[in-house]
Amino acid sequence: MMKRREFISLLGGAVAWPLAARAQRSRRVVRIGMLMNNAATDAPGQLHVVAFAQMLRELGWIEGHNIRIDLCWNPGDAALARIYAAQLIGLMPDVIVAVATMNLTAVQQATNTVPVVFIQVSDPVTQGFVANVTKPGGNVTGFSHYEFSIGSKWLDLLKEVAPNLARVAVMFNPDTSPQSKFFIRSIEAASPSLGVQPIPVSVRATADIEPVVESFAREPNGGLILPPDIFIGLRNQLIADLAVRHRLPSISAHLQFPKDGGLMYYGVVSNLIDQYRQAATYVDRILKGTNPGDLPVQGADKYTLIINLKTAEAVGLSVPLPLLGLADEVIE
Repeated sequence: MMKRREFISLLGGAVAWPLAARAQRSRRVVRIGMLMNNAATDAPGQLHVVAFAQMLRELGWIEGHNIRIDLCWNPGDAALARIYAAQLIGLMPDVIVAVATMNLTAVQQATNTVPVVFIQVSDPVTQGFVANVTKPGGNVTGFSHYEFSIGSKWLDLLKEVAPNLARVAVMFNPDTSPQSKFFIRSIEAASPSLGVQPIPVSVRATADIEPVVESFAREPNGGLILPPDIFIGLRNQLIADLAVRHRLPSISAHLQFPKDGGLMYYGVVSNLIDQYRQAATYVDRILKGTNPGDLPVQGADKYTLIINLKTAEAVGLSVPLPLLGLADEVIE
């Protein structure tokens, strides 16, 4: 993991840390507010910012000359998202980059005039962030992540690996994953044909997770679905361990989940480095006069299935061979 000083050096001074004071310059310096969905110590998040800043440099936006980036890190805290959004707007930025639905929601509530480029936001049309993907309109555009219809696929995969599945808990934090209600609708729409009862389960603190899982697991033939949620993603190991202990087949939208001992992952595997570089090109175009509402929302179209066979055995399941054949990765 990079230390703070090493990271600043790697950027070549391309980022000003959150709300840090700088000497006034005589020339016009554009400002970009950036609200990340990670902790400041998160190495992948740091690399994403590096990619973003380096692309800006390639496009002629150089720290200390014509640009400043005000960077805020928010590891899954809805209240902090609102605080940082207000602070960034108070700095009068030319553009804001908002990562994930929670942060975008906070930014959109704080301004309807400052141009916003989002990254990793699920189905922005259904959530009401943009009018449509080809011509978003308004002050918001960016790069989408999931379509909400994937919820039915999660349920279908669980039923395929666990034919006796009759109940499924959909676990999420409503503060950090407000979009989960749309995934739940998709799961509910698919549930009658599969004979499975979906049960939304909200958790707002780490201490809530174990009692909720234990309570749900008291009845047989249960399973677990984990939609995209930074709060849940930061607790992959705990949830994976609990699912195995209570013999609950589980599927997650978090890539790390099966690597931490969860049963399955099915979701979008985006090249996030490339996505942050593309976001920089959108920022460049906006700074040069393009209306964000005229820039089409770009989406991801590659989906990946990962299955942990060791976990399947631990929860008493035998994964069907056809399903194994469809998997992009099998962990043994």
